[in-house]
Amino acid sequence: MFLRIVSIVFPLFAIIAAGWAYARVRSPDMRFATELNMDVFVPALVFATLAAQSVDGAGNGALAVGGVLVVLGSGAAAWPLARMAGIAPRTLVPPMMFNNSGNMGLPLALLAFGENALAAAVVLFLVENLLHFSLGVYLLEHRLRVSVLWRMPVLPAALAGLALSLAHAHLWAPLATAIRMLGEISIPLLLFALGTRLAGASFHTWRIGVAGAMLRPLLGVALAWAAAAALGLDPRSRAMLIVFGALPPAVLNYVFAERYRQEPDKVASIVMIGNVAALFFVSLALALVLE
Repeated sequence: MFLRIVSIVFPLFAIIAAGWAYARVRSPDMRFATELNMDVFVPALVFATLAAQSVDGAGNGALAVGGVLVVLGSGAAAWPLARMAGIAPRTLVPPMMFNNSGNMGLPLALLAFGENALAAAVVLFLVENLLHFSLGVYLLEHRLRVSVLWRMPVLPAALAGLALSLAHAHLWAPLATAIRMLGEISIPLLLFALGTRLAGASFHTWRIGVAGAMLRPLLGVALAWAAAAALGLDPRSRAMLIVFGALPPAVLNYVFAERYRQEPDKVASIVMIGNVAALFFVSLALALVLE
């Protein structure tokens, strides 16, 4: 079991470490690469994955509900904890709610559960991102901008992929191959970009960073376990939801905190220490769910 877990997490953290090492030497500006990934490569991955597989509406629907429960439940639990600890809820709550379902979640699902599980991982990724760009922005700005969702290329890509899957239609094979090849760029680039972000991390507010790094996966796994039992998820969906719950805070939390001036130094510490601590917590979650 130990060797199996190592074989899953080592490729992830090796690529993250490569990004970290490169950024320490070259200090690259990854903004264009990240924008290209989110505008082209990730939508291509989402479209190709959903279009190529027969989507289990009932199973993935229950998994999506589980993802919503984990995200919202984490926020509901973190809000009073933030007040008791004297931390601004708008600083602590978003990193506890919105996890790294893209940079780490997609490649982790692929390595741990196989290519057939990628469609389910994409469902969780979409749930987390749609909530982050709607509710997450509302928490910081107190204004709901639903129009922002339609400017996310991943949303029309997901809808188009689902439409093809449900219609049992097939793309021209060379075109499908080209789109799939574009999508395959996204996973290593997500991990590499995460590593470059970690290279510029600030840990001077390390106490809140350590607290957040522990609270995020503990809340997430507990809620995922309860949601899986309540929804009667099948074993694979249950395992995927628990691993989803163990994921660290998304880097996007820091981007939003900086944009809305919500104590970005503290949020950066939570995000960065949380992603480092993921080596332990993700491994622990895999140990709980793998047989």
